[in-house]
Amino acid sequence: MTGHKSLPMFAAGALLLLALAAARPAAAGGAEPAKLEEMLEDLILKSSPLDPMEGFASYYATSLEGRRTTSGHRYHPDKLTAAHNSLPLGTVVRVVNPVTSQAVHVTINDRCAKKSFNFIDLSRAAAKKIGLWGKGRIRVVIIPLLQDKPEKPS
Repeated sequence: MTGHKSLPMFAAGALLLLALAAARPAAAGGAEPAKLEEMLEDLILKSSPLDPMEGFASYYATSLEGRRTTSGHRYHPDKLTAAHNSLPLGTVVRVVNPVTSQAVHVTINDRCAKKSFNFIDLSRAAAKKIGLWGKGRIRVVIIPLLQDKPEKPS
């Protein structure tokens, strides 16, 4: 790699390989899919200029469905999106419930109120994937993976 600007492109390529390996394990050259996923995830983590952080997660209220987010997209509860007060819009983050080891990848497309601690507000679909749904708020680990340009608002 020639410079820092190539890192997000590298990470996007690694994510593509991860998706292909998950879809077709035989294409991974005989390596176990779980091991390949772990190796690719390590590469992605190394490519992010942002550090992992501990914090709390909650989820969007049902009444917010259809409202515009900071990025211009409309909030849809079945999409894997989230709000964070400082991570750049378009950043893909892995949110891990350390109690259950459940994890989800979400794209930051909105802002939430500034708090004195790290905080992320998840869509309903993301909250369900990590066992947050129905609990209100839980402690999580927030791992920024890469930054993508946000899609144009629809």
